[in-house]
This record gives sequence, structure tokens and C-alpha cells, in this order.
Amino acid sequence: MRNKKTVIVSNRLPVRVERRNDELHFIPSEGGLATGLGSIYQQEGNIWVGWPGFVPENEYEEAITREKLAELNLVPVFLTEDELQGYYEGFSNEVLWPIFHYRLSYAVYTTENWHTYQEVNRKFAAVVNQQSPSEKDEVWIHDYQLMLLPQLVREQHPDIAIGYFQHIPFPPDEVFRSIPWRDELIKGVLGADLVAFHTYNDSQHFLNACTHLLGLPIQNNSLHVDGRSVYAEVYPMGIDFEKFSALAASEAIRDRAKEIRNYYKDRKFILSIDRLDYSKGIIERLQAFESLLKEYPELREKVVLYMLVVPSRDTVPQYRLLRDEIDRAVGHINSIYGVNEWQPIAYYYNSFPVEELSALYVAADVCLVTPIRDGMNLVCKEYVASKEHTDGVLILSELAGASKELLEAIQVNPNSIDQIREALKTAIEMPMQEQRERMQDSIEIVKKFNVRHWVKIFFNRLHEIKTIQKQEMARRVRSEVKENISERYRSAQRRLFFLDYDGTLIGFHKDADAASPTESLYRTLEMLQSNPANQIVIISGRPHETLDRWFGKKEYFLVAEHGAWSNYPHREWHGKSHISTRWKIPVKHIMNKFANRTAGAIVEEKTYSLAWHYRKTQTGLGHLRSQELVDSLRYLIPHHGLQLLLGDKVIEVKSSELNKGKAAKEVVAHYKPDFIFAIGDDATDEDMFLELPEEAITVKVGNKKSAAQYYVESQEEAVSLIDYFATSNLDLENETSTNAQNPKIIT
Repeated sequence: MRNKKTVIVSNRLPVRVERRNDELHFIPSEGGLATGLGSIYQQEGNIWVGWPGFVPENEYEEAITREKLAELNLVPVFLTEDELQGYYEGFSNEVLWPIFHYRLSYAVYTTENWHTYQEVNRKFAAVVNQQSPSEKDEVWIHDYQLMLLPQLVREQHPDIAIGYFQHIPFPPDEVFRSIPWRDELIKGVLGADLVAFHTYNDSQHFLNACTHLLGLPIQNNSLHVDGRSVYAEVYPMGIDFEKFSALAASEAIRDRAKEIRNYYKDRKFILSIDRLDYSKGIIERLQAFESLLKEYPELREKVVLYMLVVPSRDTVPQYRLLRDEIDRAVGHINSIYGVNEWQPIAYYYNSFPVEELSALYVAADVCLVTPIRDGMNLVCKEYVASKEHTDGVLILSELAGASKELLEAIQVNPNSIDQIREALKTAIEMPMQEQRERMQDSIEIVKKFNVRHWVKIFFNRLHEIKTIQKQEMARRVRSEVKENISERYRSAQRRLFFLDYDGTLIGFHKDADAASPTESLYRTLEMLQSNPANQIVIISGRPHETLDRWFGKKEYFLVAEHGAWSNYPHREWHGKSHISTRWKIPVKHIMNKFANRTAGAIVEEKTYSLAWHYRKTQTGLGHLRSQELVDSLRYLIPHHGLQLLLGDKVIEVKSSELNKGKAAKEVVAHYKPDFIFAIGDDATDEDMFLELPEEAITVKVGNKKSAAQYYVESQEEAVSLIDYFATSNLDLENETSTNAQNPKIIT
């Protein structure tokens, strides 16, 4: 029996292949993700799937690449130049990247690129499936290039554990909505069991998109999708703290840092390191530095901005334009303010080895990290990890994910030239004691929440979620549960079926009056009732006039308005006459006030209850107003002996003397059944589940927290289960002999 296998999937492998002089070279990545996941994929049996960074020219190159990478537990996905152009340069970087970084005007929507994105995600899925993962294995998919992959893997492996991590921001749903294929992207991600982001805001934006675009209800931080609970959570990524701390403490790095300081004549050394990208705020940073030299001329020749820009996506027009703009800005500042002995900016368009970066971190008095929008940004954390033994100040954009953790950094709005300028002035003049205190707090955070901690807590949570899903699955009405219920059904001679109406027998309608029974529902109920051993009780919050109009001529028992009205036991309507309704005046006044403020909301008055419906209101606004309404009503509830019910797009207030539980209990006491089945979808049905005898079979519609023993996934599944009993011939053999002894009429 083999051990559990972990499959990591990302756009790029942690090793890139380069062709030099007709030879292939395999170069390990020093990135944070490669470091953090090294302990996972390097274990025997585990693998990492991704693009190796080059296009093979022939079958021999492809074969040798597979062979060499296999030795490192790496599995390549080979892409053609056309696929790279459409999937990566095209859709990923011309649609997803700008939209997710709030640059709507930069997006280029090309259907052909979308199709290529789909094809490449399917190609990745095929490679994952070739690894023969079993249902006990786990797959961790990384980032926006592979948003469709979780669902593609799920289709082949329904029960496998799948995690998805988005390393870039997730925009508000109104921004995300602009993508023509937004629904497909969300559905793709929802194939995962755990969807994770760097920040709370990103997770909330994702959940809002699921609600506003797909209509999925949110329960805390989870969604219910295709029978699974999917969780959206926050796990800010860390760095390899020990690596950067050890480098910074090494003699070689300290010597190199001293060389750098000496070269720049011990001027205040401001460090800026970024990949070339319009989301990094490089131009604004240069403008702020120029403003510093202009507004505070006494700092000229006393500071230097060391700016390293790492090459990226040079072929994309927006990036070429950005590089040209940076070149011009640097040239302008150096020409205006520079003198023979001093150039304000030392600018490098290059990539440096980690040792040189470490020396720069050690040498820097100030690290300037001001992206316009960034999922996390690890440069600031690397700087902090390098400052255990030297002083320094971090200036950090409040729009970088890391700002939510590094609260002692000087935080700035990256669009404010004035704020960045003043932050630079403050950092340059900050006393050593304050520097040490601020940096020590940041060091403790970065040290504890390092990249290995990030990996550990992610997998721990993924395992917990799979356990939760298994527990939920044990409650779901599946074939074995049906068989168990059927055995009890067969042996019973006097059966009672309590059936909720809205959300159970009929689907959710924005217009409540339009939710009348269908012909197929009538047929199902008639079949169920036609068995002499069966008795239907429709138990609803609907007015009794409505239930009478729909079912008054049937042989069913009807309970309306949560028990305020009933036709049991003689099928003649009678109400509870002793219950006070004086509370209605103040409650109705409050409900009307909120209905007048909320387009689409209405107040429904019943005999002993009032309901505030918001089915037709704008998604989100209705929920907000309902919360405000609940807060306004709470002080009235205890004074009038009322019950507040939070239903599906409805807030209902009724007398606490009335509930479905008490009504159902009365019927059971008189009818004396030996088989009880109850099903409902709403908070009002919980009273019924709690009050019925322990031996009753109780079923919740929807996988929500409930007192019910079991649940079905949807309203359609609820009707299907009722139909299962209605069409069952399991008890036909003994019906003839028992029917005569089991009349339904109650005297």
C-alpha cells in the first residue's frame, strides 16, 4: 500500500531549463515558493508539475528534459510558442494580471487567447492525471495562470484533496465582473476544497464574486458547491527567514555590504528592488524621490537611491513603455540634481544573485517598497530578515499584502508623492532606538510566519477540511442512507410525512406568489398519499388561505403560519384565538421604515406574524438592510414574547407560542405514527427537527448547520427523495393485509 502523494502544480517549475551552445542547463530557482515547497516535492513519491521554461526543438531534448527533471521529482508540461503566447503572454498577462491589479484599461479581451488558456489548463490537467493520483492524494495548485485547473482535476478525481493559492490580489467583484469569462474562472477555482489568499480583503472579494456572480450563499467563510464545502481563507506567505538571516550574518556578505557603503561614501542608502511591472509604483517612487531633493535641498549629496529593476515581460507593449519611462525619469533626476561627486540614483536593469541582494539589504538604511497593488511582496520581508544585527527602516505601501502583517513599517499610500517624500524624510532622520524597536517587531512576525510555517498551516487546514467534508458526507442522503430509511419504511404501518413548502417542495422564487405547486409536484404528492399507510402534513409559514387554495381539496393535513392555523384532525381550518397581536403595531412600523429605504423589499402580514421579504432587492444591499432591521427589532423581542426568524431572504417575527415544532408535536401525539419523516430548508424547520421524537427521520435541504440527522443537497434533491417514497413498491407485499387495520381517519 503506497503512501499518500502530494502533487504541486504551478505555471513554472522550480528549475528552469536553458539552452546554451546546443547544451541544456538545469538551473534551480531561488524563489520563495521553490524554497517553501522544497521540503514537500523533494520527498519520495511527491512531484511538482509545471512548465520547464523552454520549448524543446526535438524529441531528444524533450526526452532528456523529462529524464533529468524526473531525478528531481519534477514533471514538465511542454508548451508550444503559440500556447505560451496565447495562454501566458496573452490571457494571463493581458487580462488576468491587469484586472486583478485594478488596471481595467490595460486589459485586452481576445477570444482566441481565452481558448488557448482553456487548452493549456486542460494540458496541465492531463499531465496531473497521468501521475495516477488516488483519492487519498492531495493536489496544491498555484496562481492565476491555472484558475481552471482545480475543476478539471476534480472532474477526474471527485474525492481528492485540492488546494488553490492565489499569489496576486483578487479584485472587487465589480472589477472582476468586467472579464467576459468570469463565471468560468470562478467555477474553475471552486473545484478546490481550500482557496487561499494573502489577505482578508482578497478572500472577501472572492466570496463576494461567488455570491454576486454565481448566486452562491456564503456561510461564514465557506461556500457549498456540488456537494462539497469549499473554504476561502487567508494564509499570508512567508520567506525562508533563516536563509536570509544567516546570509546577512556571514562574513562575506558583511564585507560586501561594507564595500557598497564605502563606494557610496556612507551616504544614506535607500534601496528599491522590483520586477519591471506597472503595479510596482516605480514611477511614483521616482517622483517622490525627486520631490525629496527639491523640497529638502539640504539632503542633496547626502542620500542615494539604489534602484534595481529586474527584467520582466519585455515583449509586452505596456512593459516596454514603462521601461522607457523609468529610463527617462532616472536620466532627468540625475541630470538635474547630480554633480561630479554624486549621482542621486544608481539604477540597474538587471537580476542579481541572492548573495548580492543580501549585501544590499544589509547595506541599506532604508528599504522603499511602494507597489500600487501587490498580493504580498516578499522583498520587504527579506529586508526585515536581513536586519537582525543592523539598523534600518522599512517604508511600505499600504496596498501591499505584507502591510497587513508589518504594522511597524512606515506605511504610505503609494499614489501619494507627498506621503512617500515625507516618509523618506522621517526614515532618514529616525533615531536608532526607534529603528530598532520598529524593526524588532517586524522581525518577530517574519521569523514566526516563515514560508515553512505557511506550508504547514495550509496543509493542516486542507486535511481538516477533508475531514469536515467526510463528516458532512456521512449526513448526506445517499444510496446507503436511503436503503436504511427504506428498511424502516417497509416495517412501518402508520407513516407521517411532514413536508415544508418553500425551498423544499418548490424552488426559490423572487416573486413569492409565483411559487405555486407544479403539476409534477401534485403527481408526486398524490402518489405518496395514495398509499393507505402514508399521511402527508404540509407544514409551512404560508398564510392558511394560500395553502387552502393549493391543497384544500386534497387529503393532506395542512399547518399554516408556523402553527397559527391548522386543518388537523378533521380537515377544517381552525386558528389559535388566544394569542395577542398588539406587538404588530411597533414591529410593522419598523419593518415599513426599512422597506421604504430598500427597493424591492416588502412587508407581509399574517394572522400572528409579520415577514420582511427581500427576495427582489439588490444582492448585498438586502442582506445589509436585513441585518440593520434585525438590530432594530431585537429590543422589542423579549418584551413581547416574540421569536425572530432569519429565513431565506426573509426576516419574520411571530409569537413564540407558535412554531412548527409545537404544531408537529401535536399531530404526532394524536396520530401516533410508527414512522415519521420530516424535511425542510429553513430556520423555522429547526423547531420541528428538535421537537419530533428521536426516532423521527429528519432531513435538511442544503448542507447548513442543523439539528436534522441528514441533508439533501438541493430542493430538487428533496423532491426526488419524496418521489422515491411515492413510487416505492417496497411495502406492496404487506400492504393488503395491513391496510384494513390502519385507517387514516382520526376520531
